[in-house]
Amino acid sequence: MVQAAYIFDCDGVLIDSEAIYIDVERALLADIGLTYPLADYQARFVGMSDRDFQAALAADYGALGRGAFPETLFARRAEECWRRFETELAPVQRITDLLAALDAPKAVASSSTPDALARKLAMTGLAGHFTPHIYSSAMVAHGKPAPDLFLFAAERLSVEPRDCIVIEDSANGVKAGVAAGMRVWGFTGGGHADPGLHGRLFAAGADRVFASHDAILGRIGAPGS
Repeated sequence: MVQAAYIFDCDGVLIDSEAIYIDVERALLADIGLTYPLADYQARFVGMSDRDFQAALAADYGALGRGAFPETLFARRAEECWRRFETELAPVQRITDLLAALDAPKAVASSSTPDALARKLAMTGLAGHFTPHIYSSAMVAHGKPAPDLFLFAAERLSVEPRDCIVIEDSANGVKAGVAAGMRVWGFTGGGHADPGLHGRLFAAGADRVFASHDAILGRIGAPGS
């Protein structure tokens, strides 16, 4: 039997940062006239690479007829998020126990930029569980929901896509894993999870959805997992 490799998203799966990102982003966007219901915002944008996120927001802003998108918004987002990360950023509960229990190849595949990804993993003490297999969407042509990043991670792990399990908290990430031909486990244990996230992950193609890393720990210990 071929041993599975595990590919983790970062924000909202490894570290509890997604709620901070969403809070900061929605407040800044509301200031320029772009308002989105929370569930719609999460379904559409969470898991996107920065370049795709910025392009989508610029298109929405253009539809308002207010001229060019204010480019300073992303610098303001970064400044405010990092300010909050200094005091609020933490690993998702029981992730260190899960990582320690996985006697298998593993990688991080995140839509964060390489510098931000490395910094967040270092701040939360998780980098050592994955080094050198830490991959950013900046390393591939197309971000999630395209499969490029997960395929890149599998190649670097020297594992066939069909032998990979992706753990994702966003519909975009789940779609990317499915498109890569991988088994995808949805995760709703991050602080940003709303009541509809479970259903959105299943609808995007998740094989199963877990509410906590304890639940994943129970699954990987089960025969045939």
